[in-house]
Amino acid sequence: MHVTKIKDEIPFQSPVQPTQLTLDSEIQFDCHPGISCFNACCKNIDITLTPYDILRLRKHRGVTSQEFVARFTTPFEMDHHGMPGLKLLTKPGTSECVFLEESGCGVYGDRPAACRYYALGSMGMRKKDGSVVEDLYFLVKEAHCRGHEEPKTLTVRQYRQEQGVERYDEMNREWRDIIIKKRSSGPTTGTPSERSFQLFDMCSYDLDSFREFIQSDGFQSLFQVEAQSFQQIKTDDEALLRFAMAFLKQVLFGEKNIPMKPDGREKRIAERRALYEERRRKAVEDYKSSQEAQWRAEEG
Repeated sequence: MHVTKIKDEIPFQSPVQPTQLTLDSEIQFDCHPGISCFNACCKNIDITLTPYDILRLRKHRGVTSQEFVARFTTPFEMDHHGMPGLKLLTKPGTSECVFLEESGCGVYGDRPAACRYYALGSMGMRKKDGSVVEDLYFLVKEAHCRGHEEPKTLTVRQYRQEQGVERYDEMNREWRDIIIKKRSSGPTTGTPSERSFQLFDMCSYDLDSFREFIQSDGFQSLFQVEAQSFQQIKTDDEALLRFAMAFLKQVLFGEKNIPMKPDGREKRIAERRALYEERRRKAVEDYKSSQEAQWRAEEG
């Protein structure tokens, strides 16, 4: 009896090489304008954008956070709870990067981390019962890519330095850890609230709105931020992003990253109660006025 192996029935072969690499692992790869497949990877993209990607790209384009997201991204859900994510937009009717030009990448100096890593892959993983997220690396070999045939060899560490990806990893690490912690928390945490998703979206993808938010009376009445640090996060986007991640961890996981003002929460609750009572009083008055108007109309 002939037994067909499963692998013979499945023509698909993953481009991801299963071997885990370390920073000192050596790879053979090079990409340059003279290679036959140059820009081929840019014509078939599926790139999830990170907060630092958006920070760099929207500065490159000279637009606000909201304008960049509206013009150059498409939303998707990162998990079954609907955690909001953004992918880089493609040109209409194609899978080609919206920033690809005839001469190559139109945003090369500020290209996303995923583009910088290619043909390496990177992911963070936290072992069961562990508290530290480890960086893992692996090789990606796609059929169209001739870069693996080039004679250049270097270590993963050298490749990361060459591609300028270290800064991206540094700035994205807290965001990545938030996603991993949320995914690994399990069903006991329940479905995140709509409010938590709104805060995640703002802190991750709309730093302009977050900058306005931290200057609001509501935020100022609750949190205590040293004056010099506050001035920095108002004017420095990278400092603002780091602060946004600290705030997000505090909101989502209860971490004590940003000091609360003494009695700040109690004052905020009192203010909200007063506002609620005022709205209720106004609603009662409006109802009475409408009833009186109706009675007068009936009597007339």
